[in-house]
Amino acid sequence: MSDLSFEARLKREATAIEACLRDILAPEAQNDEIVRPAALLEAMRHGVLNGGKRLRPFLVMESAAFAEGDREAALRVGAALECVHCYSLIHDDLPAMDDDDLRRGQPTVHIAYGEANAILAGDSLLTLAFDIIAAPETKLPDAAKTALILALARASGIGGMAGGQALDLAAEVSPPDEAGIVTLQAMKTGALIRFACEAGAIIAGSSAEKRQLLRRYGEKIGLAFQLADDLLDLTADAATMGKATGKDKERGKGTLVGLNGMDWAEQTLTRLVAEAGALVAPYGQKADVLIEAARFVARRTH
Repeated sequence: MSDLSFEARLKREATAIEACLRDILAPEAQNDEIVRPAALLEAMRHGVLNGGKRLRPFLVMESAAFAEGDREAALRVGAALECVHCYSLIHDDLPAMDDDDLRRGQPTVHIAYGEANAILAGDSLLTLAFDIIAAPETKLPDAAKTALILALARASGIGGMAGGQALDLAAEVSPPDEAGIVTLQAMKTGALIRFACEAGAIIAGSSAEKRQLLRRYGEKIGLAFQLADDLLDLTADAATMGKATGKDKERGKGTLVGLNGMDWAEQTLTRLVAEAGALVAPYGQKADVLIEAARFVARRTH
């Protein structure tokens, strides 16, 4: 790892991602766009440029660094992934979904700009993600772009994040068993984290073996992320989290922590961090940041 601490590196890359997103969400229309409506753009910027750790794009950039891929291409792919993530948050917060008023300590997009603009902002961000990857400014071979677009679509859609949200809504009516919770969480939360890690290998043009390695690493830390999130939902307050807490319990949604207890969750987090680290450890110092990232995912406080 470089002389920077993990937290400093995370902050540095978050700043780079933020700058990239600001450029992408500029008011000027791009080639083949007619105009960017000001109110819609403002709602999109509110949903995206509102802080956050930028963990998913950070994982794209660090998995690409691990695989010796191009940093600038990874930055843009990370920005694309963050657009998908932020679209999902905007739509999840809608009254028809989770009905939340607060996100990252600020009013949610539908509170600040109205439901219609929130829906359109999410739609536009999802579309923009694939625009970013396909655009000539993302300097990657066409085969890599195609692979990234396919992988991101599969992680985002009916068999990934959106399908996971559908299962999450259904869980309010009929709580799933443990296997059902694992499936729901692997789709709703884990799929984009898995993509973030696998993307580095695609950007670098790595072997199928290295791509599979980073994919498995991403699956491990995706599980850890959700377990940590469930623990925080029980133990942290809204001011610390920047959003409402305790809502899963309030709505009767089952979680792995609720089923198995906090001691089990802590032990499982420790195991997942160790397994994720063991996957990349044979690569020596190149793996240091990814090993630290697994620890961070499991031990974050908000």
